[in-house]
Amino acid sequence: MDSVFAGCGYVGRQVARRERDLSGRVFAVVRSPSSAEQLIREGIQSIALDLEEISALEFSLSDKVLYWFVPPQPEGMQDRRLRRCLELAAQMGQIPKRIVLINTTGVYGDCQGDWVTETRPRRPQTGRATRRVDAEDFARSWCDFHAVTLVVLRVPGIYGFGKLPLDRIKNARPVLAPELCPWSNRVHVEDLITACMSAARIKAPAPAYNISDGHPSTMTDFFFKVADAAGLPRPPILTTQEASAQLSKEMQSYLAESKRIDNTLMKEHLGVVPRFPDLERGLNAIFSGLANDG
Repeated sequence: MDSVFAGCGYVGRQVARRERDLSGRVFAVVRSPSSAEQLIREGIQSIALDLEEISALEFSLSDKVLYWFVPPQPEGMQDRRLRRCLELAAQMGQIPKRIVLINTTGVYGDCQGDWVTETRPRRPQTGRATRRVDAEDFARSWCDFHAVTLVVLRVPGIYGFGKLPLDRIKNARPVLAPELCPWSNRVHVEDLITACMSAARIKAPAPAYNISDGHPSTMTDFFFKVADAAGLPRPPILTTQEASAQLSKEMQSYLAESKRIDNTLMKEHLGVVPRFPDLERGLNAIFSGLANDG
């Protein structure tokens, strides 16, 4: 299977390597020349482009799977990067056979702790999530018009080897008191990689899948468990009033939403049963691997 990766960061790079190892032709579009050079050294043909500024596609999408990992630009109501790329693809007759759009569970907004399935109405509460809803809607209408299969993966917080808040914990940056925390969700990167590759291959996909380990907890519980697994002191805690003064606006926006993500469709339809269905098993695998590497 031939594939193009728009965005090839922490997750995209690992999916691209898997596709390369399956003998598919892989091409990546990244933002910086240094990222492109690194991917080329790994055997992944790459180019550095600003997807908001391009006037023509310098790569072929025809009859390929397009993995879209690129986040929207940091302002505005629309995802200009996705719109620009797909508009140019249509103008140039470069139509992929499938798009796998990696999106966020943030599109649901605050669900007051309810369990959330894919049928839940999307009610974004931040500009970031509004742009993500626009990405889904524009991609859906574009794919319907051009008879392209679209699979949307709605993903919560990602953790894995090399993606843990160890510096934050070592620096004793505070977190909200556990009893004040809303529900939050996450997925181990290995399970997300499996979901991405399944989404690229499933014959009759659902329009969207929630991707998570199926065991919600809280942001503070996550930081505490990482600290415990790493043998570090747990971070100090804040009251709600203290948090409003000390936590970043981005962190506060995450803490303003509470939801529990239902991953039934992922397991029963996409066929992805998490290898790491909870934090304990996921962190144990990460830190066991670190110990073995040492």
